[in-house]
Amino acid sequence: MDRIKIHKKLSKMKHLKFQTQPLWKEDVEVDVLVDEEPKKVLVLHNDDYNTFDFVIVSLMEVCQHTIEQAEQCTWLVHYKGKCEVKTGSFDFLEPMCTALLDRGLSAEIV
Repeated sequence: MDRIKIHKKLSKMKHLKFQTQPLWKEDVEVDVLVDEEPKKVLVLHNDDYNTFDFVIVSLMEVCQHTIEQAEQCTWLVHYKGKCEVKTGSFDFLEPMCTALLDRGLSAEIV
């Protein structure tokens, strides 16, 4: 085709409007980061008064540890002087810390 014919065809098409947006809408999933409360740690400290069995039972009853978890934490407290026994928000850990303290154990939330 020569240029004149192409120009005429284009001038006839000026009145046509082309769709620039799709006729459908896509569902898009977006992951949203939520600012969470910083995690706190419930730390149990060693003492010279409480027996291994008492500490193990306390961890099982208060922190819902399995017997294996409670034994491992008790040994860590004995040899290392302290152990992180539970993590979570302050509101989640505070009743557990209070219960351990009420039993005569040395615990804190850090």
